Amino acid sequence: MLDFLLKKPSKPVDGGPVLVLLHGRGSDMRDLQGLAPVLPENGTLVTPQAPHPGDRWGYGPGWAWYEYTGYGKADGPSMRESLRLLEEFLDGLPQRIGFQPGPLVLGGFSQGGTMSLGFALTRPGAVDGVVVLSGFLATEEAIGAGPRAMFSVPEDQGHPPLFWAHGTQDPSVPFTLAVEGRRRLREAGIEMDTRDYPMGHWVTPEEMKDLKKWLGDSVPGWPRSENG
Repeated sequence: MLDFLLKKPSKPVDGGPVLVLLHGRGSDMRDLQGLAPVLPENGTLVTPQAPHPGDRWGYGPGWAWYEYTGYGKADGPSMRESLRLLEEFLDGLPQRIGFQPGPLVLGGFSQGGTMSLGFALTRPGAVDGVVVLSGFLATEEAIGAGPRAMFSVPEDQGHPPLFWAHGTQDPSVPFTLAVEGRRRLREAGIEMDTRDYPMGHWVTPEEMKDLKKWLGDSVPGWPRSENG
């Protein structure tokens, strides 16, 4: 079971929008609670904690979703274990947050963005939107899907809206990985909204403003932001 933090309205009701954000490597469930301002007034933020101790792979005292093994490469066993645990976590989300979620968006920063993308591509219909902040597209082998199977969905299910933001000066997850990942997705017929910023491996107020607007404009049932 994944530990998590929760920030929700004082009187949540069934059908409220829920944003689940996954932290990056070497961090923990507290890290992305600061992004709560992207939520609408009736929104709930859930930040799970990765299951693997980060110091196992030299990531410090925090936690990790998988072992990063090189340029655009994730260790398959550790990533697939995290995907399985994340699936269990989201399946039990109504009990964990105390109400039935409405539109559910999964996203994250760095490793969390890579995990979110891999989860949505291999579990069609599980989430209503995907947010990738400075992440990359892992290989089919790492995610646990056969060649190109990760891109297939049932005829009655389309891919959820996708927001992919990246820093053009990112030294940790190079911008070229974003370019390559987006190309692979588009070649498979998956469209997305992309935003690029002259920054390194972090988030900016401009990026969060763009994300807040995108959530209201693109995710079905998500309340529109005031600047939308």
